[in-house]
Parts: sequence; structure tokens; C-alpha cells
Amino acid sequence: MIGKSLINSKIWIPPVAVFFLGIASVHGQETKKDTLREKEIDEVVVVAYGKAKKNSYTGSVATISSDKINNRPVTNITKALEGQVAGLQAVSASGQPGAVASVRIRGIGSVSASSDPLYVVDGLPFDGNLNAISPNDIESISVLKDATASSLYGSRGANGVIIITTKSGKKGESRINFNISQGFSSRAVRDYKQVTTDQYFELYWEALRNGFVANQIAPQQAAQMASDALISGSNGLGINPYGSNFAKPVGTDGKLLPGAKALWDDNWANVLQRTAARNQVDLDFSGGSDKSNYYFSLGYLDDKGVAIESGFKKYSTRLKLNSEVKKWLNVGANLSYTNSIQQAPPSSDSSSDNIINVGRSIPSFYPYYERNGDGSYRLDASGNNIFDFGKYRPSNALQNQNLAATLPLDKNENKEDNFSGKGFLDFTFLPELKFKSSFSVDLVNYNGHYYTNPLLGQGTEIGGSVTRTNSRTLSYTTSNILTYDKKFGQHHINLLAGQEFYKYDYQTISGNRSQFSLPYYYEPDAAALLGGFSGNSDKLSLLSFLGKVEYDYANKYFVSGSVRSDGSSRFAPENRWGTFWSVGGSWKASNENFIKDLNFFNQLTLRASYGGQGNDKIMRGSQSIYYAYQSLYTFYNNLGEPGTVASKLPTPELKWETNLNLNLGLEFAILNNRIKGNVEYFERKSQDLLFDTPLAPSLGFSSFQANIGTLKNTGFEFSLFTTPIKTEDFEWNVDVNLSTLNNKITKLPKASIISGTKLLTEGGSVYDFYLPTWVGVNPSNGKPLWKTIKTDANGQTVEGTTSVVGEATRELQGSALPKLMGGLTTSINYKNFDLSALLTFRIGGKILDTDYTSIMSSGNLGGRSWSAEILNRWTPENPNTDVPGLSTTTNNWTTASSRFLYSATYARLKNVSIGYTLPSDYFEKIGLKKFRIYLQGENLLTFYNHKGMDPEQALDGTTYYRYPAMRTITFGIQATL
Repeated sequence: MIGKSLINSKIWIPPVAVFFLGIASVHGQETKKDTLREKEIDEVVVVAYGKAKKNSYTGSVATISSDKINNRPVTNITKALEGQVAGLQAVSASGQPGAVASVRIRGIGSVSASSDPLYVVDGLPFDGNLNAISPNDIESISVLKDATASSLYGSRGANGVIIITTKSGKKGESRINFNISQGFSSRAVRDYKQVTTDQYFELYWEALRNGFVANQIAPQQAAQMASDALISGSNGLGINPYGSNFAKPVGTDGKLLPGAKALWDDNWANVLQRTAARNQVDLDFSGGSDKSNYYFSLGYLDDKGVAIESGFKKYSTRLKLNSEVKKWLNVGANLSYTNSIQQAPPSSDSSSDNIINVGRSIPSFYPYYERNGDGSYRLDASGNNIFDFGKYRPSNALQNQNLAATLPLDKNENKEDNFSGKGFLDFTFLPELKFKSSFSVDLVNYNGHYYTNPLLGQGTEIGGSVTRTNSRTLSYTTSNILTYDKKFGQHHINLLAGQEFYKYDYQTISGNRSQFSLPYYYEPDAAALLGGFSGNSDKLSLLSFLGKVEYDYANKYFVSGSVRSDGSSRFAPENRWGTFWSVGGSWKASNENFIKDLNFFNQLTLRASYGGQGNDKIMRGSQSIYYAYQSLYTFYNNLGEPGTVASKLPTPELKWETNLNLNLGLEFAILNNRIKGNVEYFERKSQDLLFDTPLAPSLGFSSFQANIGTLKNTGFEFSLFTTPIKTEDFEWNVDVNLSTLNNKITKLPKASIISGTKLLTEGGSVYDFYLPTWVGVNPSNGKPLWKTIKTDANGQTVEGTTSVVGEATRELQGSALPKLMGGLTTSINYKNFDLSALLTFRIGGKILDTDYTSIMSSGNLGGRSWSAEILNRWTPENPNTDVPGLSTTTNNWTTASSRFLYSATYARLKNVSIGYTLPSDYFEKIGLKKFRIYLQGENLLTFYNHKGMDPEQALDGTTYYRYPAMRTITFGIQATL
């Protein structure tokens, strides 16, 4: 059966993936050979500090062209990377407009240190917010994956490098490009299905009845007590949506009374979420002559979120100039500025005001406007509806809260100003000898404004509150590179030597006040009571020296070597410097006569590389540590007297974490370049891990940093680019990329380390789940069962079961990391029509859905929403089920266990675009060169098994009440003058 194919054990392949794979396997067709044009296979790609020809380059590099980025309706470029490159994993855990996707290249490179790649913009590292880079300004993206490709960036490129090249003006007539799009967004995945009001009242009656029976009350009396307590008892729901005519709507038989009908059905998700508008405008001017070129762009984006009072607005501009001042001197400047405003109500944690969680947690029989006994709205003196804050609601139903009323009065605002400036001087001393001096600065000014109003909601208890946070991040990089490039007959040599310096300076202050004397005043000056004031700063310096040599003979045999020495201020002086290197080679076999004589390969290149890189990005949780070798302190106010407490132990012996990378690759092209492909094997070993080692709390420190342990990532990558049909009027391209990943911890300081729901152990992965094993439900009494493993008096292992989760044995339950991931792209061009589609997928891995457990209680969380799965709960008539019997007595069955581990396998139709370019002769009279209209969709369809959960979750495979992914439909117009 196609939709249920199995690979190894229980890995579900979505039917749509099989469909796309079927398309990719269609035999290529030719109808007009004389009109065929070869694909350009000697592609020039951007690499570290320069460019190279891809089919002879010794390193592993993949490129994404501008047409796959420019028109995607994404606010952040990281969200356009998924499925585009083999070996690159981009996970968009949050759909909040302006949120950044987590990107990993060839696995997880560290346990406690950062695994983020380095972003390089126009040749120099970029430290600004990635939201500041407009997709419309991007010319291409190169992904450097192995040591040869990224080693020249040293420690900063230890986890791979993503090089973004922005557009430049081109020689010839000046051009004006205009792109405007408008659209709308909604949830990409529907939320979990819940029970109806009628079902809820009958189910909760059952839970009350069973709770009374558990307290030794006779069943008949318990039934009457449940009917009496359903609305107004100590565990009652607090409201009767059936009206005064049905004071006790559920009878002693557990069924709604005849004629009882809910008078309202207020879906909280509907009032807290919406169909949101999206508007984007991009305008750019470009041109050039023999000696200079320019590019200037303006951009505007207004992306409303699906949650009310959320969204992202951005204004951006970029100016790029290049000029040949003298025959021996080229100069250039690249300046960009972005102002952004993000409206971001809480949506990524378990707090009670998380707008996503609130919409899911409150059942629809709790109204968001106050109701009379007959179901009509209660009105104020002005005849307006009155928001219902649910003071009568149980605490589990978020008592005294109504975000529909309070959020429009509150502020959850993040403002950012991003400035990035780059400049260079390029000297040509001899045709083969050049020197380039570059400078790059990134300045990010952030201002957070969080205000809780004093009029409505929880803020009334403290008269409202306000928090202001401001931070300033300044970083700059200076680079001086000398290159020598010379051909001697069939010999070619390229030499590079350089020096680089990086400086990072971060400062932040924050303060809060409460007790506003007047409403609608948002600033701290309007509040009376000072709550707190804090501030801190961090600095980092990195000095580097680098060199590279490349040699090739007869355009067939290529070798390269590089070395870079980095000195980081994170380490003590005696361990500050680390030296890292790479060697690589490639053989362009297709240039050999015996391969040419086969008349089969248009290109055949073998390559191999090996090298080591350092990592100094030490982390404690989500916080970066800039003074790793020093003691750190926390300061306290003790009744006005200062106090100091050590918060971190000194670790002067700490040194660089090292990544050793092996890459083996084969690149080929056949059938007149109609089929191109690339197969690579990688092995990435991380040693001397910068490990945040836990300590016993009794020692006074939670952890300390040390170089311990080793980690290895291995896998295969496969990319295939095909053109099944290509004629004068019609072209069809199908591309596929696949990558496998095996992450393994090979050495730890002790046998195992427990970290929440994960277990670090030798032979396991960094994201292995360690949970009690769910056995099911006891068919005789409806109690939950978990597995126990004990040792008897004879030393024999004995397995059993328990209904007390605290007695259950935790076991390894699989990894969050996928076994296979990739993307399928197809594009069709017919005359003036164009159509493209991108399908992304992952196979294998698991997700622990803790969001789902919040609506899966046994009845002890009275007033909290219930999943429709509760309808299959245990009863004497339904003994064989996976849902325990209901009771107001807590049984902890929703504790994290294998019961709530789900397959992470999914496929998503990430993007579909269809466009039509009007014939140019229609607009020649008004000077238009191109006019295209298009319609596109993002996150259109998602194929997965566990309905209600968005399968695109955090890398560690645990849900956390996050903002859902958005499905976006846009219509746009592109014009070129």
C-alpha cells in the first residue's frame, strides 16, 4: 500500500512524497533537439573570501539562486532554506512573524556550545538580525558544509557557513524593478479536535461520579452528588450554558436532560485568532558602466499574525556601490538600514497569558462576553457587550482572564534598528597580485516595551505595569587579504594570506514600574512604584591569521590546503589560541581522454577533504558565556545592603572545542547535462566538547564548563537536478535532495547524564528521549499502566507494571533527530507561463507532544478543555482502550511518557507559485521591459499522522505551546522598467 510504506520500523511515507518521486522518475523527453541548450555546469559559486568553479572546487558547497528566494512570502530568510540544500536542516518552531528558524548544517556539532552556522554577507561575517536582510536583495546563497569550504572562517565557521550575496548593478541600461504583493495568512495546521459542550458535561459528570465512588460513596448516591455538583460544587464548572430551565442539566444516568441545549458556543480560538493580511512592496534601481555599478532598494513589509495583536512591520533600504577609481584600485560600499516593529504577545511558553495556549485551553461553554440566564448578552449602561473575565471559572480554565479584552489595551512590542555597513579597497599591484582591505560594522539597537493595562484583567490588581528594555549590539570586522593567482602553462596556483579582527560589544538596561494613576499612559514615567532596574554588558574579541594554497594541473587535478589561527578572549591567555586547518583534493575525471571516449559523462568529478575547526561559543542553557575562564558573580540587594554571590566557577583550563570533518564526494552530469547529481559522505567528529557539566545543587553551583566528551555526526547527501523535457516553448525541471543523519555521542565523563526528558549516554544521540514506557490501561479497573524493571533477590531482571508513574522505570525511547530529510522541487515554464512547487519532508525521529497533554486530563483539571480522544476513555463497557477511566482523582497519566511520543515523519507542500509574464510588446510604448503577475502559497498542505500538532517543532523534539506555522496566500505583480 503506497501511503503506508515501511522503512526499517514504522516509518510512514506520506502519499504526496510518493507522487512527487513518481514525477521525478518519468523518462526524459526531447521533441526538438536543435533547440536544446546545455545547462551551465561550470558554475561559479561564492566561497570563503572569493569565488570558485563548482565542478573543480575541492570543498563541499551548495547554492540557492535568487529565483528560489526573492518571491517567497517569508519575513525571515532562514524560513526559505528548508528543503533547498541537502544536509541543511531548517526548523521553523514558531510561526510568529519575524521569528527566526533554527538552522543546522550536517547535524548537531556540540552538546552545550552553539551549533549555529556563521552567516556571511557579501564576503564578511554578519552579526545583525537576519530580519534585516530583505529576500528581494539577495542574488544567491552559498552553503559551505565541509572543512575545506569553511575552514578559512576558523572558529566562526565551525558549524558551517551560509554566504549571502546581495544584488549588484550590471553594466548597461539602468533598470527599475518593482514588486508588490498582497495576501492573507491563516493556520497551516488545525488545532486539536475537542469535545463538544454536550459531550464535555456528560464526561465531567462521569469524572465527578467516579471521584465520589473512589471515596467509598455508593454509586447511586455518587451519581446524584455528581448531578448536584456539576455546576456549583467545589469542583463544579461554575456556569450553566443550558439556562435556568435546566438547573441540573445532566441526570443521574449521566445523560443530558431531554430538551437541554447549549445557548452559546464561543470558540476562544476563533476570537483570539484570525485570518491575517500580508502586504509587501519592494522597489530597486540598478545600473552600471564599464567602471562602476550601483544598486539601491527600498522595501516595506506588513505581516499580520494569525494571533490577534501580533505581527511584524519592516522598512528597509540598501545602497551598494562599486567603482574602478583607478586601473589599480577598486572601491565599494554596501550600506543597509532596517527598522522593524514586532508585535509579539506571549506565544512560546507555558505562561497563563500565552495567546495560543489560552485559545486551546478554555472550553467553548465559557463565553467571552457576559451572558444572561437565557443566553442573551449582558449589556453595560451604553448598550455594549461586557467582556467576561470568568471570575467564576475554575483556575484550570484560566480564571480572571480574557485576552480578547486585554490584549488590545496592552503592549508587547519589540522595536529594532539594524544598520550594516561594509566597505572595501581592492588594490591590483600586478595582474596576478591583489590586496583587499575590508571593514564591516553591524549595529543593532533593540527596544522592548511591555505594558499591562490597569483597567481590565490581571493588571488591575497592581494598577497596571510597564517594562522597558533597551540593548545595543555593536560588532565590527576588519579583514586584510593578499592573493596571488598565476597560470604557468598547464599549472595554476592560487595563494591567499590574511589577517582578520572581530570585536563584539553588547549593552543592555531594563526597568519596570507599576501603579498607573491614569489609564492609556504607557511609559514608565506615568507609573508610581519602581519595581526594579538592571543592566549589564558583554565584550568579545577575536584575532585571526589565515592562509590558503590551491593548485591544479591541466584543469584535471586539484589540491588545496588552508590554515587559520584564532585567538579568543573567551579563554584564559594560556589557552587562548587555536590553530585549525584543512586539506582537500579533487579530480575532474571528465577531462580525461578515457572518460571522454565513453561519450557518456558531461562532467565527472571526485573530491575529498579533511580538516579541523574550533568552536568557542560556550553556552549555559540559552545564554552565551563571554568570560568562560573567569569567576562570575550575582549581586543582590539585602535590605539596602549590597551582597555578592558566586554564580560560576573559574575554569582557566578551558580550551577550544574541535570539529574534525571528513568529506567524500562525487559530482556528475550526463545526457547533455539534462541530469546532474552530487553524492557525498560526511563524517563530523567533535572532540573536547565545551560541556556544561551538571553539579549537585548542594555544592552551590548548578554546573561548570569543561572540555569533556566526543560527538560524531555521519551521513550521506544526495542531490539530483533533472530536465525531463526541454523544447523551445516548454521546459520542465525536477530536482530532489536527500540527506541522512546519524548523531552519536562517543565519549562522556560518566556513563550517562539525565537532562529533563533526555538522556545523554555513550552510543546515543544528543536528543534521545528518556521516559517511562507506557503499557496501556488496565482493562479491569481503567487505571493507567507504566512499565517497571526491577532486580529480584536472585539478581534476575523482572519486568512488571505499575499505576504509579513515580514507580515506573525510565527507558530510552528513540531520538528527536530524523533519519532522512530532504526536498523535492519541480518547475515548469511554458511560453509565458511559469509554475513551481517545493515539497519538504522528514522521515524518522520523534516528537514529545506536551501541548497535547494539557487537554488530556482524566478529569482532575475541571474546566480545562478536553481532546476528542477522551471520548474513547475506559468504561466497563469499553475496557480495551488507551485512555484511562475518568475521575477527579489525580492519576498523573499525562506525565511525559512514551504515550505522548509521536512520529516526527511529515511532508509539507512548502511553496507553490504560478505566474504569467505578459508579452513585452504590450508595454514597449511605456518603456516596460517585463510585467509578471503571480499567485503563490506558502505551507499549503501538511501531511502527517498526529492531527492537531504542527510537526515542524523545535530541534529537540518537544512542543512548548508555540505559535503555529502560517499558511500564506499572496497575489503579486512584478514589473521592470
